[in-house]
Amino acid sequence: MLGLSMAAGSWASWGQAASPLTVGFIYVGAKDDYGYNQAHAEAAAVVKTWPGIKVVEEENVPETTAVQKTMQGMIVQDGAKLLFPTSFGYFDPHVLAMAGKFPDIRFAHCGGLWTEGKHPKNVGSFFGYIDEAQYLNGVIAGHMSKSKKLGFVAAKPIPQVLRNINAFTLGAQSVHPDITCSVIFTGDWSMPVKEAEATNSLADQGVDVFTMHVDGPKVIVETAAKRGKFVCGYHASQAKLAPQAYLTGAEWNWVTPYKQIVEAAKNGQPHPNFVRGGLKEGFVKASPYGAMVSEAARKQAEGIRAAMLKGAFDIFKGELKDNTGKVVIPKGTVHKQTDVALEGMNYLVTGVIGKV
Repeated sequence: MLGLSMAAGSWASWGQAASPLTVGFIYVGAKDDYGYNQAHAEAAAVVKTWPGIKVVEEENVPETTAVQKTMQGMIVQDGAKLLFPTSFGYFDPHVLAMAGKFPDIRFAHCGGLWTEGKHPKNVGSFFGYIDEAQYLNGVIAGHMSKSKKLGFVAAKPIPQVLRNINAFTLGAQSVHPDITCSVIFTGDWSMPVKEAEATNSLADQGVDVFTMHVDGPKVIVETAAKRGKFVCGYHASQAKLAPQAYLTGAEWNWVTPYKQIVEAAKNGQPHPNFVRGGLKEGFVKASPYGAMVSEAARKQAEGIRAAMLKGAFDIFKGELKDNTGKVVIPKGTVHKQTDVALEGMNYLVTGVIGKV
């Protein structure tokens, strides 16, 4: 799913390095979960092809002190100088604890909000504006839904998840303003039984297009397809799991931030502490459209994607109300993707059926 073409060219000179840079990747789930961990593992597979780089990996590491032991093992036994602990719950306290213990080691965490003056300089965070791709998911879903009822199965109501739910809903409402999106939070990143139950429950309520924010979307995709519903994927492509149901998806391209962070470590440059990007920067992408996606849906989505690539489209702007009727973004206010306010999002927009 992630192209290998980025591995060539600029990395050729690294082959002359006296000793390889050892880089560690840590995943909270399985590397083949059709989701979050797979997207990271596929990018790590590209990193392995770069000259002068040695990669060590460990999967199924929980968000407990277990990850501290894994990080310490990679540093002490494998000689890792740069670690990518990829799961959200690894950051505080685990990454921060290890960063204090090993000040000469670089830690690049996915999703944490690194703050100047608060967090160590040997720690950084990277993330992508995948809400752009989720907005496009919403546009397609809005066109393809007959019931005007969408469903979103999510793990936890943290800002990144809420941002995706809201972007998906706003994308759909750009097609039909009266469309709704029902949300069920399962409580954790990988809860296959609850994910199946949530999907079936929403299908029973008339939802006919689903998306999600869980680590492994496989169960939701397959369950929705069995119920004869459409799906917009997340993290990686799940198209081959349900080709008749898969409309499109919001995918990561972690090779882009990995390259920037690894290159800095390899060349002795300052550790990038805050790395962000969206469609324009190549951090995220959309899955190819399924054959069933209408021409009208494709046309609208492609128009918006073109504007996003030019930096000429804003998802979150006023006046915007939450689903209790409270104004959360005043009229005339626009939040650009780089606005840190969005990384603290704590609301669900009008049209979302659910509670934070």
